[in-house]
Amino acid sequence: MNTPAIPIDRAALPALFAPRAQDTHKGSFGTVGVVGGGAGMTGAALLAGRAALKTGAGKVLVGFVQDTLPLPCDPLQPELMLRDFRSLLEEDWGVTAWVAGCGIGTSQLAANALSELFVLRREAPLVLDADGLNLLARGDIHPNWGAGPVVLTPHPAEAARLLGGSTPDVQRDRPAVARQLAQRFRAWIVLKGAGTVVCAPDGSLHINTSGNPGLATAGTGDVLAGMLGSLLAQKLPLDQAVHGAVWLHGAAADALVAQGVGPIGLTAGELADAARALRNGR
Repeated sequence: MNTPAIPIDRAALPALFAPRAQDTHKGSFGTVGVVGGGAGMTGAALLAGRAALKTGAGKVLVGFVQDTLPLPCDPLQPELMLRDFRSLLEEDWGVTAWVAGCGIGTSQLAANALSELFVLRREAPLVLDADGLNLLARGDIHPNWGAGPVVLTPHPAEAARLLGGSTPDVQRDRPAVARQLAQRFRAWIVLKGAGTVVCAPDGSLHINTSGNPGLATAGTGDVLAGMLGSLLAQKLPLDQAVHGAVWLHGAAADALVAQGVGPIGLTAGELADAARALRNGR
């Protein structure tokens, strides 16, 4: 018999709020590699990278899936290291978690980039989002991503494509769909939406109660993917990393609304600063 979903509890996320030791350096907090940002969608990869940095990763590299680098640096976050995806994948940058799919598109170039990443990730945790999931649903890439934790982050329409069903089918029983996806792909599932459902590969379910309608805007999924990659790169316990990113994403939106920002007109780019403040107890 399937057990019901348990609410994600902030009190069960101590690693998210643990103070840092004085004798640390940027290498202490992991390196995130973002693979995404196809033509016309450069911003999606930047949103993920900025969120990863402000959620506490020591270093963040962004590899754009375009033939040429779209910009030499991020003018809003110059700490991000920008590369084309080939140089990011072909050199060993010490990446401790990967975020892939944000704005990547569904071209053959995108499929090739993800297939190469699956081979080269060296068991580092992988977050697969957005068009990465659509390529998977179409059969343009295959779930041969090897060992190491994998987190899939579909919204209801993407979940429906992965299962060959419809969005209303997904919405009728979100916990069952999350379990089905976790079993099929042997991965963590973050089924986004009002009351995001998180399912572990073993079928255990949690539901998120933070967040508000301000999150219903473009780019918030990219921010969540970056947060997930960041906490995984920092080597938080796996369950706290996944549950913590989902909770923090919603709680950041709640904090912004409490400050008078949104929910109408809240933007994805505002979430990372709010999440940073929460991690620091503010």
